[in-house]
Amino acid sequence: MPTPHLEPSAPCPCGRACTYADCCKPLHDGAAAPDAEALMRSRYVAYVRRDADYLRASWHASTRPDDLRFDDPPPVWLGLDVKAHDVIDADRAEVAFVAKYRIGGGSVVRMRERSRFVREAGHWFYVDGDLG
Repeated sequence: MPTPHLEPSAPCPCGRACTYADCCKPLHDGAAAPDAEALMRSRYVAYVRRDADYLRASWHASTRPDDLRFDDPPPVWLGLDVKAHDVIDADRAEVAFVAKYRIGGGSVVRMRERSRFVREAGHWFYVDGDLG
């Protein structure tokens, strides 16, 4: 499935007060995330864009799914609220967030997760998370 286009001058869907070009686009283009929170925000935007390649590339090899498919009908992502970015040590961190979405005309769903990240060879990777 093709990745929906997001204009570089558009507000970044991750919730930061800047454009997509100045925020998550460089990570989607291959730049290393400066920290786990930036990676998590860029992964949220990848879900908005339905960018399975980026999601798989930013997923740690130990937990990465063999295939990543999106639901149909696709959710409409409505916003991201980062609740905490906890640095455990130089190469491990956790990010707690709430992501809101809606499917079709249904009610808004609030997905809460505490995600775990590791840094290897200068790159952050999503490992797994606890929903709650």
